Amino acid sequence: MPRRRRRSAGQAVKSADTFRFERYVPERNAATSPNGNGPEPEFSAVRRHTRLFRAAQRRRHPRLRRSDITVTDERAVKRAVKAASLGNAMEWFDFGIYAYLAGTIGRVFFPSGNETVQLLSSFATFAVAFLVRPLGGMVFGPMGDKIGRKKVLALTMILMAVGTAAIGMLPTYAAVGFWSPALLIVFRLLQGFSTGGEYGGASTFIAEYAPDKRRGYFGSFLELGTLAGYTGAAGLVTALTAWLGSDTMDAWGWRIPFLIAGPLGIVGIYLRLKLDDTPAYLKLEQETVRVSDAADAVETTARGGLARVFREQWRTLVLCIALVGAYNITDYMLLSYMPTYLSDELHYSESHGLLILVATMVVLMLIINRVGILSDRFGRKPLLMTGMLGFFFLSVPAFLLVQQGSLLAVSAGMLMLGLSLVCLLGTMSAALPAMFPTSVRYGSLSVGYNLSASLFGGTTPLVITALIGATGSDMMPAYYAMAAALVGVIAVACMKETAQQPLEGSPPSVQTPAEAAEIVEAQAPTPRF
Repeated sequence: MPRRRRRSAGQAVKSADTFRFERYVPERNAATSPNGNGPEPEFSAVRRHTRLFRAAQRRRHPRLRRSDITVTDERAVKRAVKAASLGNAMEWFDFGIYAYLAGTIGRVFFPSGNETVQLLSSFATFAVAFLVRPLGGMVFGPMGDKIGRKKVLALTMILMAVGTAAIGMLPTYAAVGFWSPALLIVFRLLQGFSTGGEYGGASTFIAEYAPDKRRGYFGSFLELGTLAGYTGAAGLVTALTAWLGSDTMDAWGWRIPFLIAGPLGIVGIYLRLKLDDTPAYLKLEQETVRVSDAADAVETTARGGLARVFREQWRTLVLCIALVGAYNITDYMLLSYMPTYLSDELHYSESHGLLILVATMVVLMLIINRVGILSDRFGRKPLLMTGMLGFFFLSVPAFLLVQQGSLLAVSAGMLMLGLSLVCLLGTMSAALPAMFPTSVRYGSLSVGYNLSASLFGGTTPLVITALIGATGSDMMPAYYAMAAALVGVIAVACMKETAQQPLEGSPPSVQTPAEAAEIVEAQAPTPRF
């Protein structure tokens, strides 16, 4: 009788993940048959490998229990979305005021015989706020991962309201000379520092409250708040300019929009403090406490640390910076710079350019939630790619229309750019938080977003103005947007699709108990032998 050949466990199965029972069992049956014609009734090795396989699968892909799945409360989700969106609207109302009063700010704080120098000085001060945004992100982001999203968002709201109201009370250059622009820069730095913790926190807050299948829809309300803040700022500045006139605005009228920001900030703080923290963060905190108790070591201070963000998430950070850079350049070009472009380069009246922009933003506000719904249905990548390609192919035609000068041509050009932008606006606030795990989401997104905003977003008006001055071409904004869009196309192609999927590091989030039961039942059963 031939000697029976035995296989070791390592030879039979290389790893639990690559083990295949349907291959292994017949192969072993033939190999262990005494005469090669039939199986030997010995399955102890199979049972042993079965147990190893099941244990490995449980460790790598543990079965979800019903209690693991978050069933959202629709009223709580709506309250969270309202608080985050209104707070975001107030933040960008504050920022928008400065952008739309850039010409006035230049005359009040940087008197000079050269209008271009005044405008560059004003935009340089606008860009200064973006220099400290990464610092704010590095401070507030990890803090939000450690002590909670709600507390940090309330703090950023307080700082922004204080900084904006203080600008409204500053003395002019005519009154105190050099100290006037110096104090303006100080409070712009405070604004920028607070904004460093705003977008990452607000988008994380909504993403972690929203159910997985509707994250795009609810996330779109955050950028609806952005548009509402810009629209409110542009509308207020336009109304005041038309009512008071340019001379009165230069004398004291410019203070009014800044001073209004104080009471609005109090409303935002109240709304944010009324909310509970996000379900995803609370689950993570409970799990961290259990693990810490079991290990007899408290590790919550390490969770969300800045060093961990750069060490573990650097690849995703690079992708985030590229994506946000393209988005910010196109965003600030249209929503912040265009009124100045229309008035200074094409010699429109300031109120005329603002009115066209306000009309464009109102149209975007009407459709942005539909874009969010489309991103839930078709995915984030198709919508983002549509927006990036829109800027790449339509920027030149849009600016050629704007330069025609007629109301219809200018409106059509602005709308072409606006429809491209709304594909980004309605999708980005759901796509970006899903790139990072829950334990470091606030910190990672705040760092990546604000590094990119600092390098590319806030400098957009300054760079475009300088490029036009250096080249003499009024088409430089279009070329700059095209270059940004090309980078954005590459970034979108490299990112993962996250629509209708749970956030990384968090359990699934659903709208009803029935959906939770379906997820539990749909899990593949463990193979039995």
